[in-house]
Amino acid sequence: MGSLAWLLIPLFAAVGAAIWGSWAARDRTSGDISELAGYARFREAMDRNERAHREAAHSGSDAV
Repeated sequence: MGSLAWLLIPLFAAVGAAIWGSWAARDRTSGDISELAGYARFREAMDRNERAHREAAHSGSDAV
């Protein structure tokens, strides 16, 4: 009976590895579109901020 227990340990490890492997290889591209849209909004905000700083510096204003 003890030898059967020792044979089941690698079997459970293989089943666990197969489950983890299928989970790790799942398709995760569904969130890419929203993440890319968020990154585009971030870049637009940074461009607006940079333009505002540049215009303020160019006009001689100290308040930004």
